Amino acid sequence: MIPRIFAAALKTQLRSYPAVLLLGPRHCGKTHILHDHFGSWKRLDLEKASDLQLLSADPQGVLAAHRDHLIIDEAQRFPEVFPVLRDAIDRERRPGRYLLTGSVDPRLMPGVRETLPGRVGVIEMAPLLLAELQGHPAALGSRWFWGGFPPLHRHEGAGGRSDWLGAYLAAVLERDIPALGVRIPPARLLALCRMLAHVHGGLLNLSELAASLSVSHHTVDRHIGFLEGAFLVRRLQPYAADIGKRLTRSPKLYIRDTGLLHHLAGLDSPAQLDDWPRRAASWEGLIVEEIVRRVSLELPGAKAYFWRTQAGCEVDLILELGTRRIAVDIRLAADPRARSLQGLRQCLADLRSAGGLVIHGGTEIERVGGGITLLPWREVLQPRFISMLGL
Repeated sequence: MIPRIFAAALKTQLRSYPAVLLLGPRHCGKTHILHDHFGSWKRLDLEKASDLQLLSADPQGVLAAHRDHLIIDEAQRFPEVFPVLRDAIDRERRPGRYLLTGSVDPRLMPGVRETLPGRVGVIEMAPLLLAELQGHPAALGSRWFWGGFPPLHRHEGAGGRSDWLGAYLAAVLERDIPALGVRIPPARLLALCRMLAHVHGGLLNLSELAASLSVSHHTVDRHIGFLEGAFLVRRLQPYAADIGKRLTRSPKLYIRDTGLLHHLAGLDSPAQLDDWPRRAASWEGLIVEEIVRRVSLELPGAKAYFWRTQAGCEVDLILELGTRRIAVDIRLAADPRARSLQGLRQCLADLRSAGGLVIHGGTEIERVGGGITLLPWREVLQPRFISMLGL
């Protein structure tokens, strides 16, 4: 079993909050953390009909009977537990009492978001990160194409892995998203996901997607919001700054797991990635997700954006760390100078940034002046990467 970096953060939050909500996509490893680190706790799995019936019949009684060390797994299956949980916490505010998990974000449900502030810590877990696969060369080597879901890597053949990804999407679109209380035809959501795979890493144009689906752009916006709630996609917002220039206002869209991205795009073997027109965008999404998850976990309060002017000057990632802003450009090429650094330099000047990184596919670390460091992608996997953001 590969150790997960999220376990330590979960234990830390339980020392501060009465309850912690561990969120993350289905099959990302939440259950294994519960089993490995909280095996002595009472656990209710709301995907089991018996456990769901027990809790829904008398939620006040269940929480009264288990005032400490209670796990409610897949809590979004019974959102009515959240106001009951609020009352239980308000009567006795001791840390480390409850642990909840969710494969879709219950904060999208009416009345749930109001329950959480000050009472419930939230940790968002991801499938296997590149950093977690150091020491596992086979898994690390296949991580880009096949994604990070642990069960998938137990299948050795491409056919078995493709079938697993198809079944995973069906489960999310047919079970998890309806659990949010919405009724959208799964076939429409699947069609939308396939469209989004072909704009991965690009600016999101709701009107074009709406025209293709014959619905309004407001409807597409809501649909994408539900896909975000199931941790399938990420909308990376543009950085807004008063710098006297016209900046892009549209977000960028990423399919969060590269295995799902490639499956939705119709790729079924790593060799097909070599000629795929969106290969560089796929790599960009892999590194963006790695950095955002690591930074969010290890530097609470950090925010992530991208930067792009109306003239087309772009930087892939802006990390806002308190009063500091770090610009990060991501390049697949082993020679990061194959493309000009002028856009990054302009961004640093406009934002008065502390410095910039170019994450590249090569092996050499180099400082090139102007606060810019050329950094091999494998350095992102190291624990010291977070400290490097201090520049």
